Amino acid sequence: MSEIREQVNRTLESATPALYAALSPLGRRMFYPADIPVQAQEARQTTFNGTIGIFTDGRGNAVPLPSMDAVLTLSEDDRNRAFLYSPVPGFEELRTLWGDWQRDDMADAPATCLPFATAGLAHALSIIADLFGGEGRAIAIPTPFWGNYRQNFELRTGAVVRSAPAYHEGRFNPRAIEEALADLPSGEPAVAMLNFPSNPGGYSPTREEREELKRSLLRIADQRPLVTVHDDAYNELVYEAGVPKRSFFWDMVGTHEQLIPIKVDGATKEFAFFGGRVGFLTFGLDLDATTTEALESKLKSISRATIGSPVATSQVILLQALRSGKAREEVEQIRAIAAERYQAIQPALAALDPTLLRLLPFNSGFFVLLEMPAELGLDPHAVRKHLIEHYSTGIVSISPRYLRIATCSVAADALPELVARVERGVRELAGRR
Repeated sequence: MSEIREQVNRTLESATPALYAALSPLGRRMFYPADIPVQAQEARQTTFNGTIGIFTDGRGNAVPLPSMDAVLTLSEDDRNRAFLYSPVPGFEELRTLWGDWQRDDMADAPATCLPFATAGLAHALSIIADLFGGEGRAIAIPTPFWGNYRQNFELRTGAVVRSAPAYHEGRFNPRAIEEALADLPSGEPAVAMLNFPSNPGGYSPTREEREELKRSLLRIADQRPLVTVHDDAYNELVYEAGVPKRSFFWDMVGTHEQLIPIKVDGATKEFAFFGGRVGFLTFGLDLDATTTEALESKLKSISRATIGSPVATSQVILLQALRSGKAREEVEQIRAIAAERYQAIQPALAALDPTLLRLLPFNSGFFVLLEMPAELGLDPHAVRKHLIEHYSTGIVSISPRYLRIATCSVAADALPELVARVERGVRELAGRR
């Protein structure tokens, strides 16, 4: 088995030295052994296949409970897919169609690896954390950020989160990653988290900001191997004209030999398929077949060691949408509702008392982020509880002084009242009745 690992590592080190240098100790150890899934695949066309532990009709077909089978109307092939194990990287057809979805209307899209299916986006991030995290590894994340980044990288793997403000004086800070890594010794690998549209901020950079951010990341890559993780959970949910919708991932692919862009996306938000848990990892690298196999060996080994394989039934449901020819139209209908809510909340946000709540940049996504001035001395968690108890209003509190409103889960006509209740609650706790 160690021979397989050594071959995988030699292949990656030769073909993509920056990626190999960025691997964590765990990432270097992982490889996909010739275990049951491999042996089952090799025996797939045999007359008698007694390899894998799945119950079939004896001829390779699924035998679902009738009560479960009745829920899904599927062809025989898809029925078998839905009720039997998925391949560890996901179904090949789904991976190909998702790659096409990512490139829709992008004739100039550079070559990348085939998307690798995961059990939701958090699982995709955990694979990245295992591959590139580890004790002491620097993870640059602009503040404020989604708390699960810290859980995935710092708590699980022992990486060190380095932060710099995502906004300076109410404006997006394109150099936040560079500032966070400023004192990291030259040559030491690092990981950078990039989330546009952002959570919790609800912001996407302008063209000028994207260009400045790109220049900043390339300066970092001049000094060290840099893995840029593009969390595209809220992909293309942009509501202002002139703000690019296209993922920033595509701006970074192929730009520097020491920069490894990885796209994390999926059906959760893009297809409003929250219960499906279908995500994807896409490496922005143009690799030959041997190097792709070596990289997937590591991805498959981590995935199999944690979840086994992604949920087959959810993948089949997503396949139906992607095959239908209607997915783009249907997704745009969801985005139109999100845009309506964005517009509905604007007047209430514009009327906020800035001595109580300051609106941080907001032009996209599902969230509004409000900052309470430091001079108020209010604990955001106390504000959140006060709003639940006295105003029947639920929002998210983020230390040290942020409040996040999820516009995606509130009707458009209710959003102005929600904002008014938040302001009244803050006013009360600040003693300004």
